[in-house]
Amino acid sequence: MPEPVEVSSVDAGEGPILELHGICKSFRTTGRTVQALDDVSASVQRGRVTGLIGPDGAGKTTLMRLIAGLLRPDTGRIDVLGMDATEDALSVQEETRYMPQRFGLYEDLTVQENLDLYADLQQVPHDERSERYRELMHMTGLAPFMARLAGHLSGGMKQKLGLACTLVRPPRLLLLDEPTAGVDPVSRRELWQIVYRQVEEAGMSVMFSTAYLDEAERCHDLLLLHRGRLIGQGKPDEFSAGLRERTYHVSADVPKRQLQQKLSRISGVLDAVIQGEHVRLVMKEGVVPTADWLSGMGEIRIDPVAPRFEDSFISILGGADAVRDMHDEGEAHLHAWPDHDEAVIEVKGLKRVFGDFHAVKGIGFHVQRGEVFGLLGANGAGKSTTFRMLCGLLPASDGQLEVAGVNLRRAAASARSRIGYMSQRFSLYGSLTVYENLRFFSSVYGLSLGERSERIGWAFERFDLEAVADATGDDLSLGYKQRLAMACALLHRPDILFLDEPTSGVDPLARREFWHRINALAEQGVTVLVTTHFMEEAEYCDRLVIMAEGRILAEGTPQEIKAAAGVHGGTEATMEDAFIALIEKPERAVSA
Repeated sequence: MPEPVEVSSVDAGEGPILELHGICKSFRTTGRTVQALDDVSASVQRGRVTGLIGPDGAGKTTLMRLIAGLLRPDTGRIDVLGMDATEDALSVQEETRYMPQRFGLYEDLTVQENLDLYADLQQVPHDERSERYRELMHMTGLAPFMARLAGHLSGGMKQKLGLACTLVRPPRLLLLDEPTAGVDPVSRRELWQIVYRQVEEAGMSVMFSTAYLDEAERCHDLLLLHRGRLIGQGKPDEFSAGLRERTYHVSADVPKRQLQQKLSRISGVLDAVIQGEHVRLVMKEGVVPTADWLSGMGEIRIDPVAPRFEDSFISILGGADAVRDMHDEGEAHLHAWPDHDEAVIEVKGLKRVFGDFHAVKGIGFHVQRGEVFGLLGANGAGKSTTFRMLCGLLPASDGQLEVAGVNLRRAAASARSRIGYMSQRFSLYGSLTVYENLRFFSSVYGLSLGERSERIGWAFERFDLEAVADATGDDLSLGYKQRLAMACALLHRPDILFLDEPTSGVDPLARREFWHRINALAEQGVTVLVTTHFMEEAEYCDRLVIMAEGRILAEGTPQEIKAAAGVHGGTEATMEDAFIALIEKPERAVSA
């Protein structure tokens, strides 16, 4: 991903492009008032990339919609290019473009037809369209797909098409609301190359929100929101400066997940997260880690490292205290399985064909009980198709497929009772309350009346859902939606848990809470198969496979995958380095 560019455009250095003055905005929902923004004031400079960062429910999307003139603030004033975004909304929209999280592509139209539609909406003269389309298709790599239906594009290609449609008429201010959520690292890098090119060559100003904090580090400036309030503004390194001499890498002669769980329980630790072959520690002020904390774990190595923006983000939001306060006994209500050597998922020669298109081309792997197994790949690689076949949601065209000892090609229904499933998109009922969703799914899973009551009580306690019991699914923040979806998936005590992009779009604190739960489940013997585009999360997996074009490029532990990819560098190789190397140079891929 490129570093921030220094802009020499005439539009840079002319003062702020955006000014926020005491912005307040609230919403009335399900009988209660939600304060989305509370007295937010800030100034955003021209010709720069400004990141809008904050946990779920911080008010990021609300603020972007206000800036775009799509909402009116309760109080305060928003000046965009010297215009009042409330009183002069149409004039503001002429000079800005807003790409929401769910951009409105028309999936039954081709790439060309989507471009034409948005060119019509943005009143782009016909004689200017051909050259603009050529430039956009070159930037996005979509030129060979002009005649393809948008609905047949991969997730990453859809995002690039959405950005191209947004840029058909170049704006002076571009607002991007989590444009890289749910796309693979290669597509994510390509999206940001497009964004930075607009800043460098067109002098465009960009504000974007993101759940990837490595992207935040590449911004010129950051606005940090929490619970509707602006709690910080500055350059990324200004946020992390206060954590110097408080960040460390720790390694020991035990599995990384075990080391991470041990360190996360220590009161002086603000954050403990797996990073490569180490656990990264952020310490409370005045506390220095010591090997005495880890007696019985063999040789201990503790090395100071430079702080990063994510460290400061977690520190500002309270560190790991919320995760530490969870029940350390894990999911004690689940089955305990002593035999971790048993293969519970067996795949041999698995194929899936859609007409003339071969989505999965004869792949094979196995997953052992109690293992956290990652299924990774670029958008369109075939991993989602494989995932759906493993869940029994899609029949295989050929090959052997056994889950929990059941042949899914013959008796998929009998295996489903032993499977928990959590999809990438919130798949529960948005019009039902949290309690009603739990009651419905406990009935679907065939629990008795006594079991339903006990398990719903368990879900309220373990996932802290009681406070939102009467809120509808649509009204929940993304983090609470994730909690509810996972609680529903575990109501019937499944042996195997399938998680399809479970942390897509959620903030790092919510991801830490999620993985704390997953680690506890694995220790109880539950098998977990997960797809993810967060390459740091891939480090939590015991083993994983990386797919491309329907085939497996590499298989093994994270360390073996990185070795197989042959990645090199002055710093320790990351899973993202390995992923990009394998996807872009498949001839280098070997099974570990």
